[in-house]
Amino acid sequence: MADIRINKKRLADLFISLVKIDSPSRHEAQVAAFIRKWFTNHLPEAVIMEDASQAETGSDTGNMIIKIPGTIQAQSIFFNAHMDTVEPGRNVQPVFENGIFRSDGTTVLGGDDKAAIAIMLETLLSLQEQKVEHGPLELVLTTCEEIGLLGAKALDISLIDSKAGLALDTEDPDSVINRAPAAIRFQVKINGLAAHAGLNPEKGISAIKIAAHAIDKAPQGRIDEETTCNIGLIKGGTATNIVPEVVVVDGEVRSHQEDKLKTVQDQIISCFYKAADHYKKDSSDTYPYVSTTVENDYPLMNVPENHPLATAIMTAGKRLGRKLRLEMTGGGSDANILNNKGLTTLIAGIGMQKVHTTEEFIRLEDMEKSCVLMAELLKVWATM
Repeated sequence: MADIRINKKRLADLFISLVKIDSPSRHEAQVAAFIRKWFTNHLPEAVIMEDASQAETGSDTGNMIIKIPGTIQAQSIFFNAHMDTVEPGRNVQPVFENGIFRSDGTTVLGGDDKAAIAIMLETLLSLQEQKVEHGPLELVLTTCEEIGLLGAKALDISLIDSKAGLALDTEDPDSVINRAPAAIRFQVKINGLAAHAGLNPEKGISAIKIAAHAIDKAPQGRIDEETTCNIGLIKGGTATNIVPEVVVVDGEVRSHQEDKLKTVQDQIISCFYKAADHYKKDSSDTYPYVSTTVENDYPLMNVPENHPLATAIMTAGKRLGRKLRLEMTGGGSDANILNNKGLTTLIAGIGMQKVHTTEEFIRLEDMEKSCVLMAELLKVWATM
């Protein structure tokens, strides 16, 4: 059977309509309403469900699960994308020139991840119009991905029939991510002693000085090919004439090996305890002291290369004459959470570039390629 034909103008118009809808994290309801209306107009046979995740996420809508009946009996598969965008992402003015979508430079474009939603919807229409046989398909559209994968974490998986699927949420359209790191977030609070910086500074203990000492000693950046860490936030002090009493430091560690994750986490935190001990005037002194919290951000993702889902998408790529690559990434996404919930998930590239910046762009050609690959994957999956 020939490759599916994509209506590029319709795809472009759909994408433009989506990016013009304001949908910062926790404000995805208008996108959800647009999608509901789209299915009413184009695929009324689809079953649209919404979970109760907003009670946990604080969003103005729940996650959407949309069930599209198959034309043949086959195992179900899902496609995943998130409905929220990062800031600045309000009043997006898309510009389409020479086959490339950009914003006007004052906002992000929102291709992360609205390009994925447009790709899914156009693929469904093309399948229907060209009477391509496929099995049941589910769309899993989440909220609050950009602020900690909150929608996926709160997702009610009892509403999902599929056991495997694809998250459309990375850059290179020839890349398929099967490995992503686990991550933790840590916060360190350094408690010193306040004093007047001009009258009696010797009576104070500078929390900023202790933090600087610790940060200088702590591992940061790329530790090895599987592990990174970063101290990203520092808050402290009240005035230039007061020895700073409290400093709060926030950071993260990511690794593809959980033992390395724990090792680097402990190394960083120990630097703060050692720094506080260094500035104690006496071993019995209470100040300065350190308190820490560590939270799991998202779990490890590692889908074997011989998993049927990996085999299916690589087969689809070969049929299209494309050299897809199974790769490792340093980022986290809904796929980490979905895998941890028992839903085998790979991440497919859709062509978005320079995401989370006002220079973000995406080529219509790459979006079209993604549509064709999704359609071919559905055909392959229906035979497995």
